[in-house]
Amino acid sequence: MWAASVRQALAYDAFAFIERATTAGLLNDGEAEDAALLAAAFVRVGVAVEAAVRVLVSLGRPRGEQALMELVRDDAVRDFRPYVRSRLLGLRRPVYQVRAQKVTPNEEPLLPEGLQGLPYSWHTDFGWGATPPDSHSLARARSALEACLAVERAPDDAQMSSGAPADCRAIAEVVRALMPYPRLVTRERMDEAWRECRSLGFEFQGMDAEAFAKVWCTRIADRVAAAVFRWLADLPHGGEAAGDKEPAVLSATTLWAAELAERCARCGSAVQEAIWFLHRADDVPGSIEALARLAFDPSLPVTTRNAAQEWAR
Repeated sequence: MWAASVRQALAYDAFAFIERATTAGLLNDGEAEDAALLAAAFVRVGVAVEAAVRVLVSLGRPRGEQALMELVRDDAVRDFRPYVRSRLLGLRRPVYQVRAQKVTPNEEPLLPEGLQGLPYSWHTDFGWGATPPDSHSLARARSALEACLAVERAPDDAQMSSGAPADCRAIAEVVRALMPYPRLVTRERMDEAWRECRSLGFEFQGMDAEAFAKVWCTRIADRVAAAVFRWLADLPHGGEAAGDKEPAVLSATTLWAAELAERCARCGSAVQEAIWFLHRADDVPGSIEALARLAFDPSLPVTTRNAAQEWAR
């Protein structure tokens, strides 16, 4: 135990020294190659892993990146794979950013038209922020919700990875970086995200590129729907809208939004946000009834019924 502790400490100090030298640009190509091989070997045996990985990160692209790519697919580093992958993602982000900014003609969109025109980014969780509730934005919100409902949903039990539970956050980071806006969600970019995730060591069980795309189109649509309901829930409703410039528009909005909220909750899309909107708009005819139907419908999942029961009267 003591010997192992000393070995870890000595290796850590050595790699910290190499990292400083690498960062300062003091290594020639041959020394950098030797440093990469040495660091990778220590990661594989589980000694001074974090310090060794930092050396590889400091070596940058392509040398450090290639070494991390090989490690993340190596079963010998299974216990450290999430950490290695997280640092590798840091080196890959500039690649994703360049791809996201590149406009390629004739790509096949995977989301309905009502989502493609949304100007809101996944980086802000598709939030609508301070968008004013005028007739244009409300029509856009309705169109977006209807489009979300039109997205073919992936099975609830779709597995993202085999073996250990999938690190969905890492997969989401790749998908989000390549397709930050709904208009960029295309078959070509989804295929690229699929290949990238495979190169990052994810092993998808019974899931090909098409199934992968279906899962992430569903999740993107759910996030967009959640953002729309959060925005709608913060708007004045009923008596609150009396002093608004467009009270009739807001009042009419609640009617169609309540119907769409119930439909979303029933199909499992943005359930919490849809139910919260129905609660916030409970002074409008139809909202209370929708909550009651969701709360006591035995065909719905228990989680959905419980969420609705919390606010149903």
